[in-house]
Amino acid sequence: MKLTTMTQVTLDGVMQGNGAASDDRRNGFERGGWARGAGDDETRTFITQTYQRAEAFLFGRRTYELFAGSWGSIDQMRAHPIGVALNEAPKYVASTTLTAPRWEDTTVLRGDLAAAISELKAKPGGELQVHGSGALTRWLLENDLVDEMTLIVVPVVLGQGVRLFPETGPDLAFDLVESRVDSKGVTIQVYRPAGRPRYATA
Repeated sequence: MKLTTMTQVTLDGVMQGNGAASDDRRNGFERGGWARGAGDDETRTFITQTYQRAEAFLFGRRTYELFAGSWGSIDQMRAHPIGVALNEAPKYVASTTLTAPRWEDTTVLRGDLAAAISELKAKPGGELQVHGSGALTRWLLENDLVDEMTLIVVPVVLGQGVRLFPETGPDLAFDLVESRVDSKGVTIQVYRPAGRPRYATA
C-alpha cells in the first residue's frame, strides 16, 4: 500500500483545532474551527473521494479518539460517504497507551512502529491514509515512510496553535505533484518526498 497523508493547515502552518471550536484546546488554544466552511464544493468532493479510495487508515491516538467519537459513533456522520469509508475500512492506531479501542475493525500498533508500518505498506492494495495526526505525520516523514503528502491550505493566519512542522526539526525536500486553488482561495497541494533540500554554498 502507498502511505499518504492529508492535513488541513493555515497559512502559518497551524493544524490544531481545524474542525470544531471544542475539538482541541491544548495549551490554551482558543481559535478552533478555522476550517469550518472553508473550501468550495469541488474541494469537499476532493476530500470525500480521497477517503473513499483508502484501503486502510492509520491514526495517532488523539485523532483516532476524535474520529471514533464522531465518524465512528454519530449516526448522521456514519452515514456520510466519509463516515462510510472510515467505518468499512481497517483502522490502525499508533499508540502506547490505548488498550481498548472502541471503534470496530481497529488494530493498535505497539512495539516497533516502523516495522509494523513497513509491513502494512508491503501489503498489496491502494492507500494507507493518515488524516490529521500531526505528531504521527511528522514521525512518518522523519522515518521516510510517507509516499505522498496532501496539504489543504486555508487562507487564514491564526497566530497560535500547534503547527504541522515545528520550529526545529529535520529538513525535507518535496516534489510538487499536483496543485489547485478553489473559488474560496483554499489550495490543495500534493507532494512527494524528495530527500533533503539543497543549500547555497559559500
